[in-house]
Amino acid sequence: MKLVYFAWVRERVGKAEEEIDLPASVRTVSDLIGWLGGRGDEYAYAFEHAKSIRVAVDKRHAKPDAAIAGAREIAFFPPMTGG
Repeated sequence: MKLVYFAWVRERVGKAEEEIDLPASVRTVSDLIGWLGGRGDEYAYAFEHAKSIRVAVDKRHAKPDAAIAGAREIAFFPPMTGG
């Protein structure tokens, strides 16, 4: 599965994207964020305010309880404002 990070999430994780193999216990967006937060200090920092991070699963906005089975790409980004 490909993970893509944008804006300050990318800056905190230290990379724009990565390919990962998830454990079977990671089934939802929320599970994934929790699992990522445990991967090291940079991930813990990036996901410390998990409720403010927006997620897209295969380029569609997804809620925390959305299933991720079969997804090819999951993107993480902070809330955006326009102007």
